[in-house]
Amino acid sequence: MRSVVVPATCTTPTHITVRTDITLLLQPDRMKSLDEAPGSKTFSEHNNWDQENQSAASHNTSLLLGDPWTPCRRSRATVKEWLLKLRCCLGTVCGMEWYCYAALGILTAILSFLMDLSVTKLLRAHQWLYIKLEGNSLLQFFCWTLYPACLCAVSSSFSHNICPFSTGSGIPELRTMLAGIEMPQYLSLTNMFTKYLGLICTLSAGSTVYLGKVGPFVHLSTMVGAYLSNLCNLIQVNEKEKAAGEMLVVAAAVGVASCFGAPITGVLFSVELMCSHFAVRHYCPCFFSAACGALTFRLFSVWSGDRETPQALFKTNFPNALPFYPLEILPFAFLGLLCGAVCCCYLFCHRWILRFTKTNPIFIKMLTTEKGLYSGTVAFFLACLTFPYSVGQYMVSQYTMKQLLTSLLDNRQWSSQSHNASVQLGSEPLLEWSSPGSPFYFSLVVFLLMKMWMLVLACTLPLPAGYVMPVFIYGAALGRLLGEGVAGLTSGQQWASINPVNPGGYALAGAAAFCGAVTHTLSPALMAIELTGQFSHAVPILLATLLANAVSRSGDRQSFYDAISISKRLPHLPSLMKVYPRLPSTPVGQVLGALSVQLKKAAGPVEMQHAVNTSTDTQIPVVDSHESQIILGVVLRSELLMFLRHCKTETLEKHLDEVCCIYPTSVLLSPHNTVQEAYSFLSLIGAQTLLVADRGRLVGVITWPQMKRILEDLTKEI
Repeated sequence: MRSVVVPATCTTPTHITVRTDITLLLQPDRMKSLDEAPGSKTFSEHNNWDQENQSAASHNTSLLLGDPWTPCRRSRATVKEWLLKLRCCLGTVCGMEWYCYAALGILTAILSFLMDLSVTKLLRAHQWLYIKLEGNSLLQFFCWTLYPACLCAVSSSFSHNICPFSTGSGIPELRTMLAGIEMPQYLSLTNMFTKYLGLICTLSAGSTVYLGKVGPFVHLSTMVGAYLSNLCNLIQVNEKEKAAGEMLVVAAAVGVASCFGAPITGVLFSVELMCSHFAVRHYCPCFFSAACGALTFRLFSVWSGDRETPQALFKTNFPNALPFYPLEILPFAFLGLLCGAVCCCYLFCHRWILRFTKTNPIFIKMLTTEKGLYSGTVAFFLACLTFPYSVGQYMVSQYTMKQLLTSLLDNRQWSSQSHNASVQLGSEPLLEWSSPGSPFYFSLVVFLLMKMWMLVLACTLPLPAGYVMPVFIYGAALGRLLGEGVAGLTSGQQWASINPVNPGGYALAGAAAFCGAVTHTLSPALMAIELTGQFSHAVPILLATLLANAVSRSGDRQSFYDAISISKRLPHLPSLMKVYPRLPSTPVGQVLGALSVQLKKAAGPVEMQHAVNTSTDTQIPVVDSHESQIILGVVLRSELLMFLRHCKTETLEKHLDEVCCIYPTSVLLSPHNTVQEAYSFLSLIGAQTLLVADRGRLVGVITWPQMKRILEDLTKEI
């Protein structure tokens, strides 16, 4: 008989202890003692990998061959045996989770490429139909307006009827989930299918609706990561189970990397925007998976014929000898301040429209019951404004989102080319931005004024949509306008004739600064560099982004995603703190509910059964007695289930401290601790349960569902 080693923190069992291994859950008769704390590997988990896989293969073969009702018994047994051998071979190279990280990057890149391919086909179909109707202005008007209106109506109706959780960006919900709040409806397979098709319809509406791809695709990537995480946990039957949130953190980085082929930006985006507490162990998986996704995306671009080599997504021709003059740092700094000021105006309008749609009865009714009609109406209205024979001729409405950004990043000075007719004829971006009878300055100003409120209105559409790329392009237009002004002021200088000022550099810095100010992040600065490959402008881009963030964050203002989280009343404490200052300082004792389940150390099988039936928590608190309420620790629910299952076959009248280990708690809160401290402990250490004790007496328990309820109750006054 094997001797049992019991840790000092456990009460010594006299008859049986329970182990939390998945093998014992499947085979209750094989019960062994616990040699370590919960979550650590036991003695049986250190057996040789090859021996376990060979025994499992032979066991599966014998089971299949012994069942006469199983079709193709021998073939299925052979396939399963070879799969186990393949898992053994792959496991000797590296952990199985790394194959899941690589699969996540590759699958997400394939989905991104297929989405771009579908959107390109639909946009070309719209453009072809519009050109074929040339000569008939009325038919062209209906083609221009009804096409995006129908696509937006289909996207909204499809999302609303199949899965209402698929609308919007998805990033505010992801931030809430990565903080520890469980929201499984946002990671369902139905949501992924609905959001993917709905996003294709939204992007196919083109620059008329002026919406992007990044946010929803990050959400799609996390859905893929959630299913791969479940698959990885099934494969790793002999390994310590990974935290479910780790794959979601990696997936957030892969989503951005697969959109633009920018792996470093994806990791920085995941660090800044998605995670309240980014663990160091996430860096290597994030970079590895993001690199796989970015490489796959760029290779698909080469194989499809769009590019000759895996290069930057937006090709630029900035001069490398003298990219900018030292004194140009001042205009770049002014550009950052300007982007921050314009961003404050944009975020104010965005918060106002969110409040208006929540209080106006007409908007409430349409956004509740007539989402498809509302989306189609708004898209039709925006398309009427962008019609090329109306205001659209001053907004370059015939350009797609990608063409808009490419034209704004042109390194040539439009102000100098407009005076040379021969050069003007060869300058395609200048021809598009210079409408008949008006200079390009007028088109840039009209574009900035119109797109400001049009984007705010488009943000109310109940369909899958992203908002990073639209504000990125808007910032590029703002930087282009300032860059052309600087180029015009220095056109008479002798030094400027040798190395003229590059307005495209200002457009790139403006894009990063405005996007960073809207989202309160610095990752757009790196995204601008990776998208274009222009590392020569890294310093002015970073300077402009920092200054824009400083202006946008002043006064504890909300970011774009914070405003959405507050509008949806999501239990995300960092966002709620900006609108509800007393929320983080609220003592835990004021919001604790009644203690539902607890066990005393002398509890018998009847009390254990009652606790298991009335509680779904993985850990149940144990006290010395119900009278004293002195906290001793926690007992695992899995151990109670194993003991109760054993009691069904054999009558055992044992107490809790005799049959199960009582584990001490790593963190014990006081009723005087604040909600912010409890929230930080839950998210930082990844705990599911925190005990609250007053001078050693148990007064309550805080779990993630309870924390969600606490935050929702405290924000009802917002």
